[in-house]
Amino acid sequence: MGNMGKGRLEAFSDGVIAIIITIMVLEMKVPHGESLESLRPLLPVFLSYVLSFVYVGIYWNNHHHMLHVSTKVSGAVLWANLHLLFWLSLFPFTTGWMGENHFAAWPSALYGGVLLMAACAYWLLQRALIAVEGPGSLLKSAVGNNWKERISPLLYLLGIASTFWRPGIAQLLYVVAALLWLVPDRRIEHVLNRGAQ
Repeated sequence: MGNMGKGRLEAFSDGVIAIIITIMVLEMKVPHGESLESLRPLLPVFLSYVLSFVYVGIYWNNHHHMLHVSTKVSGAVLWANLHLLFWLSLFPFTTGWMGENHFAAWPSALYGGVLLMAACAYWLLQRALIAVEGPGSLLKSAVGNNWKERISPLLYLLGIASTFWRPGIAQLLYVVAALLWLVPDRRIEHVLNRGAQ
């Protein structure tokens, strides 16, 4: 499978991610009152939506960059991509449950569990793409040794553990992990620029 498979993979992934964002925003029910006070109960739902929107945006952005430097896909890549989309597709459910229950322990722990599994799935997709590209993989030279990929799962695990002790700390850890990835990752762009020169 060559570029045609890659194009279909990107288009399908973009479509699924767009649907995930749509479902998440539909979880925010319109209040019955007309005053600003009627918006107050929606604040936890809105905050959990913002956090998840940022996470989905980060995955979409990094997914796009990763596929940009990849030239081949395989059956293993297709399944690894579906595995990632499976965990991302659980974001609307966990986001809604956490927001509706004001960041309570179990909903926050499940949210962290989905974040952890999505991070693992992304790493597996990256490995599958590097494997199909072979020794000269541009992606492999771009990724190198990434501290963010090692620290994020640790933050999610600490977040999950802290939900039963102090749920606020869990939310803070999830936000910190998102902020780490919000800073643009220039490695792939550097590798592409070097190749162009």
